[in-house]
Amino acid sequence: MRDRMHRISDGYAGGARADATRTLARTLPPLLVAIGCAFQFLTPPELTGTPFFVAAPLVAAPLFAWWVAALFGALGILAATLLHFVAGGTAAVHDLAMEAATIAFVTALAVLINGVVERARGRLATARGVAEAAQKAVLPTPSGRIDGLRLAARYDAAQSDTLIGGDLYAARPTPYGVRLIVGDVRGKGLGAIEAVSVILGAFWEAADSEPSLPDLANRLENALVREGARREGMDTSEGFTTCVLVEIPPGHGSLRVLNRGHPEPLLLGPAGTVTALRPGEFSLPLGLGDLGPHAAQPDEWPFPPASTLLLYTDGLSESRDAAGAFYEPARSLEGRSFATPDKLVASLLADVHRHANGARGDDMALLAVTRPPPRSSR
Repeated sequence: MRDRMHRISDGYAGGARADATRTLARTLPPLLVAIGCAFQFLTPPELTGTPFFVAAPLVAAPLFAWWVAALFGALGILAATLLHFVAGGTAAVHDLAMEAATIAFVTALAVLINGVVERARGRLATARGVAEAAQKAVLPTPSGRIDGLRLAARYDAAQSDTLIGGDLYAARPTPYGVRLIVGDVRGKGLGAIEAVSVILGAFWEAADSEPSLPDLANRLENALVREGARREGMDTSEGFTTCVLVEIPPGHGSLRVLNRGHPEPLLLGPAGTVTALRPGEFSLPLGLGDLGPHAAQPDEWPFPPASTLLLYTDGLSESRDAAGAFYEPARSLEGRSFATPDKLVASLLADVHRHANGARGDDMALLAVTRPPPRSSR
C-alpha cells in the first residue's frame, strides 16, 4: 500500500539493521566450514571439526535454497575426508565414516527444515497479500487533490509486521465542501478493524447528505452503537472512537472543525506559525454521546492561502523518547515551511521515528490538507 511505500528516513533504520543482521547471518555457514577446517588441522588428531561441519548446513537451511544447505553439507564431508588424509590417515576409517554419516544425516535434516521454512514463508506471503488487499479496501488512500486542495495521508504502524489497526482517515468532496475525518478506535485487532470499517462506511454514506458536522457525527455514532450492539465484542472493547470532523466550505476560506475527544488539529501558516485548533467546548468520543449533556457545535477558523491543516492520531503526540518525553508536533513544526503536504508528512514521520528511536507503542494516522496559494498574475 502507498502508506507503507512512503514510510521514510529513520523509519527505515530498523529495516537497515535487519538487512545487516541477515547479511551477517549469511556469512556464518562458510565461516563455520572454515573454522571446522582450522580446528581439525591445528588440534590433536583425536579432535575433529565435525561439530562445525554439522552446524553449517543447519544455519544455511533457513537462509538459502535447499541446494545451498546440501552444498555446505557436502563441503563438510569433503573437508573432513581431506583433513583425515592430510593428517596421514591416523584416524580410523570407521571414525571417518561415522563423521561423514553424521554430517550427511544432519544435512538431510537441514534440507527438510528448508522445505518447512519455505512453505511457511509462502503461507505468510499469501496472508500478507490478503491483508494488503483488506487494508486497501478498508482504508483507501485519499486522492492527492480534491476540489483544488492538496492532500497527503499516511498510516504508520507501530509494529513493522502490522498493516492496519484502529486508526482511520478519509476525505470526500461534498455539496457542503470538502469533508475530512481522522479518528482512533479504542482497542486492537479484528474488533478495531471492524469498527474502522463501520465508521468509514457511515462517513462515505452520510458525508454527502448530512447538512452539518453535528448531524454527520450523529450518523457515525449511531452506526457505531448499532454495530457495537450487533457484533459481539465491539461494544465492550471497541465501544468508542475519538475523531475530528472537518468541513472546508467552497472557496476554502475557512475551516469548520468538530472535535470528538481527539488530539487538536494543527494549522500551519505560510510564515511558519503553528496554531492548535482547540475546541470551544469539550465533546465526548463517538459511542459515548449519550453520556454528554448536548451535542457540541463545530468551531470555525480561517484557512488562509498557503496554509496547511494537519490532522493526526495520538500515536504521533504520545510517542516517547528514551527519557520518556512525549513528541510535541507543534513545537517540532514551529518556524518551518513545507512545499507540499507530502513533504510535511514525510518530515513528521522522520522526526517522530528519530524521537522514539523506531520504538513506538501505537499506530498513527496523518492527514495533511494544503490550500494552495493564489496563482500570480502576469
